[in-house]
Amino acid sequence: MFIPLHDSTPLKVIRFQAVTIAIILLEVAVYLVTGAFRTESSLAATAALWGVVPGEVTGMMPPILGYDPVPEPFTLISYQFLHGSWWHLISNMLFLWVFADNIEDAYGHAAFALLFLFCGMVAAMAHVLVMPTSGAPLVGASGAVSGVLGAYLVLFPKARVWILLAARIPLRIGALWVLGGWFVLQLVSWWMTRSAETQIAWGAHVGGFIAGAAITYAIRRRLWMRLGA
Repeated sequence: MFIPLHDSTPLKVIRFQAVTIAIILLEVAVYLVTGAFRTESSLAATAALWGVVPGEVTGMMPPILGYDPVPEPFTLISYQFLHGSWWHLISNMLFLWVFADNIEDAYGHAAFALLFLFCGMVAAMAHVLVMPTSGAPLVGASGAVSGVLGAYLVLFPKARVWILLAARIPLRIGALWVLGGWFVLQLVSWWMTRSAETQIAWGAHVGGFIAGAAITYAIRRRLWMRLGA
């Protein structure tokens, strides 16, 4: 795997990635409240309540907690702001920090916020589709972040990105290879684990990425015009 550090694409329309920063701050704040200082049992209860539980969404199992005060459709949004560990949170926010500013630049603040949430919702439904009876709660922003990566690949395939390969080797490589390779890895990982319970929701990553790429591809010319490309 790799750690993204910086990309070569400057902002052209907006002066500041306000929504990206707001999402990162909100994600950190929610984790501080719900996960950073909680016990494992408390964290599990929060995930069961606010996370996406496939079996509950499909109606194939009763609520884990015995009651269901949070409507399942709302968990398609709320799960995007929960994380299971500091590393889970930091890795998602690092990818978001490196790649989201240019997507916010292309879409505009409001449309970018909607894209982020929508890709997260599609990612959750993709996970539900491939794991319809699972009782393990899905949490994390990785599905929504994957949508941002898909959008970036469509708009900026020739951008150069600094990464740390294997967390130690610095490389400057094209976004097409970085993000294309990342997607292939997610796809292969999902295919190899599609019938098993795993801690990583590979199907959500694939679904979010495809959603972001598809939406962006459909309106790419309008986005390129906005950027003056």
